[in-house]
Amino acid sequence: MTRVTSSTRFQAGDYKYEHVEGWGQFPGTGMVSDVATDSQDRVYACVRTGVEQGAGGRAQLQPRSRKKGEIWVFDRDGTHLASWGQDLLDVPHGLWIGPEDYIYHTDAGNHTVTKFNPEGRLLMTLGSNGRAGAPGHPFNSPTRAVLSSSGEIFVSDGYGQNRCHRFTSDGELALSWGSDEPGREPGEFNLPHDITVDQNNRVYVLDRSNDRIQVFSIEGEFIEQWTDVPGGNDSVIDQNDVIHIATGRGNIIVRTLDGNTIGVWGEHGDQPGQFSGGPHGIWIDSRGDVYVAEVGTTLGLQKFARV
Repeated sequence: MTRVTSSTRFQAGDYKYEHVEGWGQFPGTGMVSDVATDSQDRVYACVRTGVEQGAGGRAQLQPRSRKKGEIWVFDRDGTHLASWGQDLLDVPHGLWIGPEDYIYHTDAGNHTVTKFNPEGRLLMTLGSNGRAGAPGHPFNSPTRAVLSSSGEIFVSDGYGQNRCHRFTSDGELALSWGSDEPGREPGEFNLPHDITVDQNNRVYVLDRSNDRIQVFSIEGEFIEQWTDVPGGNDSVIDQNDVIHIATGRGNIIVRTLDGNTIGVWGEHGDQPGQFSGGPHGIWIDSRGDVYVAEVGTTLGLQKFARV
């Protein structure tokens, strides 16, 4: 297993990165919960703007503006291009961009999954804005929404209940699995914090409080579990069918899709390239560069260029 090699260069197997210090022309302040890039490598970050820097450098919510967020858009060099969503986002949580550049956002504050075009025009809303779903039904503080290769929408519904859902591309509910209460058995969850679907329609769920990944069929049938993924927050599968997992423990786990670890990189700290917060979102652009969003700190969005 390969770990950090220097303060600004990192490596996990053949994956080598250099931290891009000073990346990001940020238009304001806030806590960045997730990040994704489109086909032009424009960078989209969902930001909780109702935060301020607290004691010890930790980000904390402002009492009068707990529900407040927006999307920031940058070019790949970090120049700010646009901001939008201020009237639609409450507590931004998960972000994912599909091959046609449609943006899927999960809001843990208003219980919705929303679909936008790259300019920020709202195209679809799943869930009832401002009202949690009934027990067993979408949504109660969802965490992430992604597409399968066939265009179905998969959602991890993790803070208020312990379920995952599958929708048609038109937003019709097709399947739910899990339970209302937390559990540790296969097929049960304790905070499903992320969901990802590979090209073979295997579904990977980061079962965060159980420190594992569970793998399912698209019918919600349990296949296997990896029980050594502590504090998993977000994941992305690259073009080589390798999964990169951001953990709240301050590192990135790199694995093949059969569960074999290639390497681990990253560490907590205040030096360039280290994580002062907890890695909460991760994305890989068309050139293999990695973006990591951190919660627990303000303006925690870093870029690592593939070398």
